[in-house]
Amino acid sequence: MARAGLTAERITEAAADMADAEGFANVTISALARHFGVKDASLYSHVRNVAELRARVAVLAAGELADRIGSAIAGRAGRDALVAFADAYRAYALEHPGRYAATQIQLAPEAVAKSRGHLRCMELPYSLLRAYGLDEPAITDAVRLLRSTFHGYAHLAASGGFGHSRSVRTSWEQAVHALHIALENWPSEPGDLDDA
Repeated sequence: MARAGLTAERITEAAADMADAEGFANVTISALARHFGVKDASLYSHVRNVAELRARVAVLAAGELADRIGSAIAGRAGRDALVAFADAYRAYALEHPGRYAATQIQLAPEAVAKSRGHLRCMELPYSLLRAYGLDEPAITDAVRLLRSTFHGYAHLAASGGFGHSRSVRTSWEQAVHALHIALENWPSEPGDLDDA
């Protein structure tokens, strides 16, 4: 491909596609240069280094994930919104494993502040949980529970970690239903779970 056609956006899209096909850890400047049929130096005029390239993929992926979740939950509330949110999250993680992996990297706070997708990915679960009547600090605890469950489930499913004959989809639906019950009955403080 012609060097003149390269742009930072085109390089980022190619890197995101490469991440899905070959794994996020395998996205390098050299691999992309080979993909475009150019020397590494041709890419360095558009991205400073591999860290910037991976951050750009993270921003792109966060935007895609936020758009998918936002569309899924639009006009929904309560259990319907939770199910739509969970299914959209899981589907994106399984369909785009490299892009999804990019959303898990730690970006500098200033980069997050400029990323519409990252900001929406933070706002969407808070909006969902406010509909359950949660406020701080419970809402932060609940966000962490949802993220841990969704991420853990997607990671295990992608790596073949569920070997039992029971349908993985059925277990997923049960897990989301259990989360709904937990959110409806959220304790006001951890001490409310009397472990005596």
